[in-house]
Amino acid sequence: MTPEWHDLAEEDRGLLYDLPTLMSRRRALGLLGGLGVAGVLAACSSSSGSQTSTATTSAPTTAITSAPSSSASSSTSATATDDVAEVPDETAGPYPGDGSNGPDVLTRSGIVRRDITRSFGSSTTQAEGLPLTVALTVRDATTGEARDGVAVYLWQCNRDGKYSLYAQGLTGENYLRGVQPTDATGTATFTSIFPACYDGRWPHIHFEVYETVANATANGQIVKTSQIALPKGACEAVYATSGYEQSVQNLGRVSLQSDLVFGDDAGIHQLATMSGSVATGYTAGLTIGV
Repeated sequence: MTPEWHDLAEEDRGLLYDLPTLMSRRRALGLLGGLGVAGVLAACSSSSGSQTSTATTSAPTTAITSAPSSSASSSTSATATDDVAEVPDETAGPYPGDGSNGPDVLTRSGIVRRDITRSFGSSTTQAEGLPLTVALTVRDATTGEARDGVAVYLWQCNRDGKYSLYAQGLTGENYLRGVQPTDATGTATFTSIFPACYDGRWPHIHFEVYETVANATANGQIVKTSQIALPKGACEAVYATSGYEQSVQNLGRVSLQSDLVFGDDAGIHQLATMSGSVATGYTAGLTIGV
């Protein structure tokens, strides 16, 4: 008998929770592997130890710049009209915090913010980890035009692989969640940390797109729900640093091709363009069509 996700250990829950949705839609093509994106197997690391977000590490500081795919560029012009693929719809998973599965952070004052590293409201706890800037550019999938003024709700796990609002000991925290409007180039930018790789999933960041900030903060209609995949090279560099030790083992057991979300196309339309280094922090950029 299939176990209920709410009866499982937290680190296993997301995988089983997502499976029915994914099997009915994304996996309809079968496990045929990816489209040949090179270098998608990785080993990385994570731990529950305490450390500041600018932790000193012994990992290499060589800058990493991944080659952008046709749909993954953070420098898209606002007037660009070239084709952009519509980003695939994905599950929000069991920890959305949007009211669809328990807690609703979107209606709380303070959710509209660029820096999502700290909780807001009754707590100001900071999520520790290596700095990551996320720049998500939203374009019209039909015309290619930038979508100015739409809202992006972004959320992710911490460096221990846990989600605020849900994990034991974190139900009173709401860090690593925030809403931003897109600018004239269609880009919403967030200051965050590099997320862990938890068991059963490739490292990723969740997002929802709404027509306006007002819609997002009033539980309005969601235009798009999807996920960002993080590249192998940056994961290897980050997970070699202190605080991410467990992610090494977890990433060694998964690949983009085997991941339940990105597996049918190896995340070709969701793989971020990455720049930066361990010494200076990273920037993940992705252009999506909606």
